Amino acid sequence: MEGLQSIKQRFEIIGNDPKLNRALEKAVQVAPTDISVLVTGESGVGKESIPKIIHSLSFRKHAKYIAVNCGAIPEGTIDSELFGHEKGAFTGATATRSGYFEVADGGTIFLDEVGELPLTTQVRLLRVLENGEFLKVGSSQVQKTNVRIVAATNMNVIEAIKKGKFREDLYYRLSTVDINIPPLRERKEDIHLLFRKFASDFGQKYKMPTIRLQNDAIQLLLKYRWPGNIRQLRNMAEQVSVLEKERNISLPTLNSYLPNAGNTNLPAIVEKSESDFSNEREILYKVLFDMKGDLTDLKKLTLELLKNNDTQKVQEENEGLIQKIYGGNGEKMQEEEASLKVLQLPEPQQQIETTTYQTPQEDKYHFAEEIEEEETLSLQEKEVELIKKSLERNRGKRKAAAAELGISERTLYRKIKQYDL
Repeated sequence: MEGLQSIKQRFEIIGNDPKLNRALEKAVQVAPTDISVLVTGESGVGKESIPKIIHSLSFRKHAKYIAVNCGAIPEGTIDSELFGHEKGAFTGATATRSGYFEVADGGTIFLDEVGELPLTTQVRLLRVLENGEFLKVGSSQVQKTNVRIVAATNMNVIEAIKKGKFREDLYYRLSTVDINIPPLRERKEDIHLLFRKFASDFGQKYKMPTIRLQNDAIQLLLKYRWPGNIRQLRNMAEQVSVLEKERNISLPTLNSYLPNAGNTNLPAIVEKSESDFSNEREILYKVLFDMKGDLTDLKKLTLELLKNNDTQKVQEENEGLIQKIYGGNGEKMQEEEASLKVLQLPEPQQQIETTTYQTPQEDKYHFAEEIEEEETLSLQEKEVELIKKSLERNRGKRKAAAAELGISERTLYRKIKQYDL
């Protein structure tokens, strides 16, 4: 078995990062077997090197090696590309075609961006992994194939499984061995080595002197987060090599080639979390529970005001409760005061007294006795009772009833609808 250093030279892999070395060691170890391998890592980290290493060190090295970018094939033709089709299977199928699994029989197939496969194709792939069988599109004849499958993806497969975008059984079948390639920002010591290699290659390619970085430019190179990883580093080195006449690159010059270089010292990249209905529901429940607590506090305060004529004393003793309910919000306090008017509660620092109403016929009678409600009677029941009686006295005229209750017509309409009066 080849040594790690010879593997790096053979496949032009640069770097001595421990995580990278461990990934290469795992690839060398599983190569002689037929175990399915899933290569994970961000876009641009060089995942395509792993399946090449596995194939070249396996017993299938003399058979075909086919790399398929699953994300680049349209959903409508992916089954035909992978498994083939019969003549007349669909519009445009003018002849029988062999798919990649048939062509690569005995060899290795590398499925890049396997997370982009449609669910129907995932079912077909699972069957190949389990027993080596597949069906051509438009055919009922089962065919056999003997291929080694190495897959790669840059997505979070666990999250994709939770959202129903990737089959869980396929994931566990593919990831018998999981090889993770670290992002470039976690390989600080390798960044400058890679840049020098790329700069040297492009200098020879374009027949011009190799570019060099000044010390402060090297520090920026190491601090930058490299969201595009090795692919971005290589493209940047090529741009600088071609465009810059001065071959000794300064900090300002390098900075102009790095997008958002000023934000490279942020603590970490936070993975974007898509909106989840369950999380929104939990937040809504919390808000509702908080509102319920505030309403309970308001009821307690109201009962104290009803039972005790000394409203000034009650207000002072419950100052903290009042602040909690209103939070210094004048508009909210005005709304609550309007609701208290509906309940015929006294204004602060006033005595509770019997309220007298008059009918349109000028007949005087006393309504609202001294308010001594049982504790079980809710504020809502009081409000409904008062609204009903006001509407009766005013013969259903909502405008007059609203004026009598001291609330707006709009508020009265809303409460009539709310309580189905």
